Formats: sequence, structure tokens, C-alpha cells
Amino acid sequence: MMEGAALRFMLMAFAGWWSDQRQAAVAYLVEENRILRAQLRGRRRLTDEDRCRLARAGQRLGRRLLRQVATIVTPDTILRWHRQLIAHKRMYAKGRRRRSGVLAEIRWLVVRMAEENPTWGYTRIRGALKNVGHQVGRSTIARILKAQGIRPAPERPTSWQAFLRAHWGAIAGADFFTTEVWTWRGLVTYYTVFVIDLASRRVPRRRLDAASG
Repeated sequence: MMEGAALRFMLMAFAGWWSDQRQAAVAYLVEENRILRAQLRGRRRLTDEDRCRLARAGQRLGRRLLRQVATIVTPDTILRWHRQLIAHKRMYAKGRRRRSGVLAEIRWLVVRMAEENPTWGYTRIRGALKNVGHQVGRSTIARILKAQGIRPAPERPTSWQAFLRAHWGAIAGADFFTTEVWTWRGLVTYYTVFVIDLASRRVPRRRLDAASG
């Protein structure tokens, strides 16, 4: 019991001595900084790295202790630098999320354009992206398509569905049939030919002829 109490007393005494030593060291550094500051005089130029180091170290001390030890700049300046560091970090993280979303949209557009337009090469896709506000290089488009397993335009296969979708406005359907009709001359065979525009379903061409003889 006595040994435990003695040990605690020794630890407390050592802690007090260590605290006194640290306070003395801090006081010495403060005086040293003041002397150096007086000798240097004039405006001191700090780099961004210097400001970061002072802001991180000064934030741990707080305004009250900074008033005692800060000699190069004021405590308000150090704490302002720390707030700017936090704001910069948040803006950087937000910018990264925004860029990530834009890149995902660009990848989706590149793949969609290539799949829906098999004849489009890198330059054509690049121009289409520019029309919707995205500046993308040909090499970037090539990397995106390669990552998706889509070959360049000259080597890209075209499915029948993709071909119809790409040319639907210029495709027409045609048919031919015969009809037997009773007339005053008897049974007459009529031949009908018609053409229909598949996109609008209109019939711009039709012809009806009766068999002669």
C-alpha cells in the first residue's frame, strides 16, 4: 500500500516537473521568436506550405494560447488560415464528385452514340458531344469504346435493328397483289402496286391496272 502511494507521488512529481519544463521551453521559444522577429523586421513572406503548417499547429492551441506564443502572425490570421483550409478541402471534394458525375455522363453518351450510330467514328462522336457542351478528345473517346468492347467504326458490326433505326426516315415498303372483280364484262383481274412510307405510314405511290384481253 505504501509502495503504491509512493509510486503515485513520484509520478505526479515527475508530471509536474515535466509540465514545468515544457512551459519553460515554450517561454524560451517565444522570447527567441520575438528577438528574431525584431532583428528581421519588415514583411515576412510565407509560402502556402508555411501557412498550412502554422494553421494546423495553431488550431490545436486555440486563440488564448496563440496570443501567448504566436509572434510571426496574429492568432486571428492563423485561425483564418485554418478555416480556409477546411473550406478548400470541402470545395475540392465537391468538385471531385461533380467531375465524377460529368465523366459518367460522357461515358454513357459515347457508348450510346456508338451503338445507335454504327457508322460514326471518333471525330463524328466528338462533334456530337461538343454540340451538347462536352469537350472530349478523340483519344478519350477511343479509350471509352475500347473499355466497353466496342470496335472502331469501320470494324463495328451493324445489327439489322440498328440499321433500321438509323435509316427509318428514308425506308419505304412496297407490295403487289391481284384482285378478281366481276364487272359487266365478266371476271376481271386487277393488279395493284403500292408504296408506303414506314415512318409516317403514308402511301404516296399506288397504281391499279386491269388485265387486258
